[in-house]
Amino acid sequence: MLKNMAASVVVLDTDIKGLKVFKKGKVREVYELDQNDQLLMIATDRISAFDSVLPQGIPYKGKILTQISVFWFKQTSSLVSNHLIEHRFSKFPEKLKSYKDIIEKRSILIKKTQPYAIECIVRGYITGSGWEEYKKSGSVCSIRLPKDLRESEKLPEPIFTPSTKASAGHDINISFDEAVKIVGKQAALELKETSINLYNYVSRIAEKQGIIIADTKFEFGELDGRPILIDEIFTPDSSRFWETDQYEPGRSQKSLDKQFVRDYLNSVKWNRKPPAPDLPASVIETTSKKYLEVYKKLTGMEIS
Repeated sequence: MLKNMAASVVVLDTDIKGLKVFKKGKVREVYELDQNDQLLMIATDRISAFDSVLPQGIPYKGKILTQISVFWFKQTSSLVSNHLIEHRFSKFPEKLKSYKDIIEKRSILIKKTQPYAIECIVRGYITGSGWEEYKKSGSVCSIRLPKDLRESEKLPEPIFTPSTKASAGHDINISFDEAVKIVGKQAALELKETSINLYNYVSRIAEKQGIIIADTKFEFGELDGRPILIDEIFTPDSSRFWETDQYEPGRSQKSLDKQFVRDYLNSVKWNRKPPAPDLPASVIETTSKKYLEVYKKLTGMEIS
């Protein structure tokens, strides 16, 4: 049974006294801990679309992003190391205990890394910006694809389509050769192989749970000379989730992810320039339900 929306405390901002802010993103806030190699990462309930943070938050969103990432970090640790140190609040430093209502279940202790300056996107189906590019050129990120693909059709094999990681403005899809210029050939090859392996592994698990992962995004950081997985993994913010029993190629698909909010913003003809418009209560509630539903389908658990 889905949670009562009113029962969730919506956390839009955090202010952890005595800790220095390391980074504040559109959704996550990261603080420095006394240990030089550890950070506290908190996922708020903020939601962003088209590079703007929306005025309202989504109930349970931060907890879902954190707990689904922890679930997959554990599931995929044999494939690639990740930045997770601790997710159990009882094991957090004593100085954080007074912030239990704000950070429990939505925060983790992580390793500090040097992030690679690209986002690693894997597409198993032709949709979204990939579909728009394919219609114009027959390719995605300079990868030629078969002729006459239909919207949302499954690709013969997953493709690696990196993008820039913009601090402001839009990320830009780039070719693998351009990724090599940014991170180096050895790192680019390793990031590509690891990303596709992760996608293939989790996609097989997800399909058994009735979920298609159409595409997903990874971020990696360098630690001790090797890439490790950072940020989030297979969340409704970083992935496109479709239900297998409703999938039909040749059209756009109903999703259990952030696409629902993007579709609403497109329907009201927002020009994608700040400030972002308010979200109606119905859109907020439906988005929260979609996030809760995909979390339960993928993990078999209720959010806590």
